[in-house]
Amino acid sequence: MPSVSAHVALTLAQHVDAVFGVMGNGNAYFLDALETQTDATFTAVRHEQGAVVAADAHFRASGRIAAGTSTYGAGFTNTITALAEAVQAHVPLVLVVGDEPTSGPRPWDVDQIALASAVGARTYTVGRTDAAATTVIAVEHALTYRVPVVLAIPYDVAALEAGAVPAAPAPRLPAPLAPRGDFAEGMLDEIAAALRDAERPFLLAGRGAWLAGAGEALGALAAQTGALTASSALGRGIFPDARYDLGVTGGFGAEGAMELVRTADVAVVFGASLNQFTMRFGDLFAPGTRVFQIDTAPAATHAHVGGFVRADARLAAEALVARLSSLSSGHDFGDAAGLAGATPGSGGVSGADSAVVPARPWRETVDVAAARAYEPGDELAPDGRLDPRSAARRIAELLPEDRVVVSDGGHFIGWANMYWPVAAPDRMMMIGTAFQSIGQGWPSVVGAALARRDATIVLTSGDGGGLMAIADLESAVRAAGGRGMAVVWNDAAYGAEVNLYGLKGLAEGPMRIPEVDFAAFGAAVGAEGVVVRTLDDLGRLAAWAEEDPATRRFLVLDLRISGDVIAPYQQEIIRVNS
Repeated sequence: MPSVSAHVALTLAQHVDAVFGVMGNGNAYFLDALETQTDATFTAVRHEQGAVVAADAHFRASGRIAAGTSTYGAGFTNTITALAEAVQAHVPLVLVVGDEPTSGPRPWDVDQIALASAVGARTYTVGRTDAAATTVIAVEHALTYRVPVVLAIPYDVAALEAGAVPAAPAPRLPAPLAPRGDFAEGMLDEIAAALRDAERPFLLAGRGAWLAGAGEALGALAAQTGALTASSALGRGIFPDARYDLGVTGGFGAEGAMELVRTADVAVVFGASLNQFTMRFGDLFAPGTRVFQIDTAPAATHAHVGGFVRADARLAAEALVARLSSLSSGHDFGDAAGLAGATPGSGGVSGADSAVVPARPWRETVDVAAARAYEPGDELAPDGRLDPRSAARRIAELLPEDRVVVSDGGHFIGWANMYWPVAAPDRMMMIGTAFQSIGQGWPSVVGAALARRDATIVLTSGDGGGLMAIADLESAVRAAGGRGMAVVWNDAAYGAEVNLYGLKGLAEGPMRIPEVDFAAFGAAVGAEGVVVRTLDDLGRLAAWAEEDPATRRFLVLDLRISGDVIAPYQQEIIRVNS
């Protein structure tokens, strides 16, 4: 007869196709059932944090929920930082763990429910008679609230016979949040009127807009209004027409592009949290810019917002398109509101060809390409090491176009975010930055590789974070094979700390790292490692990109960069904290 663990595995496998983890006493029966009785793919990682990180990356790359698993006690506590990151980043996943027996804790048990709760994750504990139903509830909770959920199997329950697996209902998910009430409709009227009358309209979109599927509607709205567009770091590529897109806002943005944003007279923000980095610590918009925000958050998320609508980004964008279309056809806003709200998502952007823009809209009067240009850098910095700007620019020219970029945290995040364009938000993900952590890069490759089997997975990592998670270098090489590569920005330091605290005169000894040979690390686990000291050394990347992924090896580029070249976003942080 199926065990309690089998009930969990069989039910979970109806909703996820990928599970990542480390086997131990607490999840042995679960993994046995998963392997022998389901079609779900289990991928072993080498550290329990990697189980959560891989499931996190899998969702960010594909939009499909995945699961991680670990044993109880030390296995579970190893997952906490990654759980906190997933909570902060609003990433749904299920972490299946062993737990203390129902008779009470043993010497090596800890209060796992309290630990998970401390970082914002809800725990559901299965029993002998409710394991399948509890599993569905856990999946439903994760998807509804976009958070990680812990699913605990007590040690003395795991192997108990539980009878036939009952039919479990599918998770119920909430419908997209439509704008409701007179205030929301009135505010949409006001936004439409502001866009109609604007001389320099600007649209900003974030990850929330991508998750809402708002790209087409936002493209129509930009075309209607003649607006320039841009995205948050997690929303890049969401606007269909790149000709008028200024790229990423905030510290990753090009200075010319950010100067254009400050000249906007009306700005409408869709599905972006407007955190301090996106807002350039309050300097993104000029004091005279009218800023509106549309988000599913309960209220506006920045003090500069003058008008707020709580709604799904796609539905709100479609409603604005309908309103502006009605202006061109002679209808009033009330008619447009009725048209847009009648059947959400059923062709609400059909009026996009009805333009309300002037004969020569703002976006056609500026040189967007020049505004988006970054500093090219020199081949070598004054200290004789590689200039990360020129290296990033050259790598961008050589990377395969099908790339999905996953990023660890650290000072180096500026280089890939600035110089490596991607086609859509799910092709550039920063795992760790929501919780301001490092050391989650290598296992990110594992999750992304399983989620996007048709793409080249490119990791960008620093030497500090790379060493912290070095156990899962092997996992990354094994999971991605010739479809994966890593760029390690090796400045022999914790660069962010050197830039912020070394410049203040604090002792730099704890901030320095002996230079490590990551190329040798890669070779030790079956990858090809290349030490890059000059731009000419990147010729190996050019050749690798032309080789057959089925026969080439995972590539590790160990870039010996100068720590003296400070990323612009870090310069902003230094300025604010000086």
